[in-house]
Amino acid sequence: MIRPGNGVRMTGDLGTAAVPIFVGASEIITEPLDDVIDSENFTPRLLALLSNALVWRESRLLRREFNLGTNDWRVISALSIRPGATSSDISEFVAMNKAVVSKSVNTLIARELIVPADGARGSRHLYLTRAGADMHDRMKPISMQGQEIVLADLSPDEVRQLNHLLTRLLQKTPELSRAGEEAALAEED
Repeated sequence: MIRPGNGVRMTGDLGTAAVPIFVGASEIITEPLDDVIDSENFTPRLLALLSNALVWRESRLLRREFNLGTNDWRVISALSIRPGATSSDISEFVAMNKAVVSKSVNTLIARELIVPADGARGSRHLYLTRAGADMHDRMKPISMQGQEIVLADLSPDEVRQLNHLLTRLLQKTPELSRAGEEAALAEED
């Protein structure tokens, strides 16, 4: 249903009854549209909700315990797997924005958890220090517990199948990037 109105729903001032008023728009849509996404079966939404819940939990626990966040943990974890990786390598490996990786790298260098080799900024090879390796070992259980929570109701075969399917889906990410780049180029024309 479309109702004539005047925009965004607002409420009254302090001390007055909260009466809806509308400011700024001529028509307000008050009923769901007919052609919408099936939010209960839209895979990107479901993946995002799961990812957000995992990240929120992990970040909260890491901040409380170590005064580091999920992005910092991802850099530490990446360097535990790929010693000597550059910030660009890490950004690609963990699919994080280069600026976010750079901020975490600077934080971790300041905390003496990683150390850069000589080289141009962004192309320096990065390594965990002994303190960084110890921090990895202390942070890892928090991340692993999140995985255990979400996989608890799945059998080992279902977990293998899920990981196989997710890996197949991840192989499509270059197509998503290309489509995004093509759309951006089309907007520039």
